[in-house]
Amino acid sequence: MRRNPAVLSFSSFAARTLGLIAFLTSLSLQATPLQYPLKPIRWICPYPPGSSADVIGRIFSTPFSHSVSQQVIVDNRPGASGNLAAEMVAKASPDGYTLLLLNTPIVSSQFLFPGLRFDPRKDFEPIAMLGLTAYLLVVNPQVPAKTVQELVSLAKSQPGQLNYASTGTGGGLHLAMELFQMLTATRLLHVPYKGSSSTVPDLISGRIDTLFGSAPSLLPHWRSGRIRTLGISLLQRSPTLPQIPTLSESGIPNFEAITFVALAAPKGVDRAIVKTVNHWIEKIALSDDTVQSLQHQSTELLILTPEKTAAFIAKESIKWQKVIVTAGIKAE
Repeated sequence: MRRNPAVLSFSSFAARTLGLIAFLTSLSLQATPLQYPLKPIRWICPYPPGSSADVIGRIFSTPFSHSVSQQVIVDNRPGASGNLAAEMVAKASPDGYTLLLLNTPIVSSQFLFPGLRFDPRKDFEPIAMLGLTAYLLVVNPQVPAKTVQELVSLAKSQPGQLNYASTGTGGGLHLAMELFQMLTATRLLHVPYKGSSSTVPDLISGRIDTLFGSAPSLLPHWRSGRIRTLGISLLQRSPTLPQIPTLSESGIPNFEAITFVALAAPKGVDRAIVKTVNHWIEKIALSDDTVQSLQHQSTELLILTPEKTAAFIAKESIKWQKVIVTAGIKAE
């Protein structure tokens, strides 16, 4: 039977057309991540509203929302030293719509909590650094030490007699002082508190001799003369607090103890999304409003690529692992 050439031609045309449509649809699906975001995004914060991670996250979330024309919701999920939120994000779909405000305690938690149901090293894809905050080393004015070296000498002359406060065993403030003791061969008495509400009042009253603390919470008391500031835990002086010497220049070489806040996604997220988010974070970080807001929180700006963010976090992980293992710290 002889086929109609017109029918054959139309059939061939239809097949080619359907093939082209399928090909274009495939390209469209592959290009979807480049259109990100297409719906609201949640940034999961492991701590309550008003915490350092929360404040820094919100400094970026509002302009990010405006930049991408999608709502960014900072979703506070405190609990289990930040591990509740971290586990939630680790198990979330890697589609870029659930991100984690990742910070130092979560990175070090793997060495403190052996039963974690997620791995901070393997379950997250670092995207961008939002900022880092140093600690101030302060003492009660009645403590006869006006410099870091005088505090070291005093501690060596009275092993275990000077006490220091932290906001909990294994927390950033505890680890900073453990690093201080390791590098100075001193021994102080640890007094862990449940949170920060009482640490500074007890320092001011004289119940506590010394501590590491965040600059925003300590600066008003230092400026009023109720506490004495000896140094800051950066390698170089802070542009926002240039009058405070670093512990490194005060006789403890290479001393650095900071808490960082970074943005991370569940492992497996598309690299196009990682690069897109990093691009917007970098643009926001360079704006005058962001710089001023971070400075108001005594937070340093640190613009890094996704790869350098991952390297920075890995380096911090190794440092705090050494401190935790050497000091034999166990989470309570």
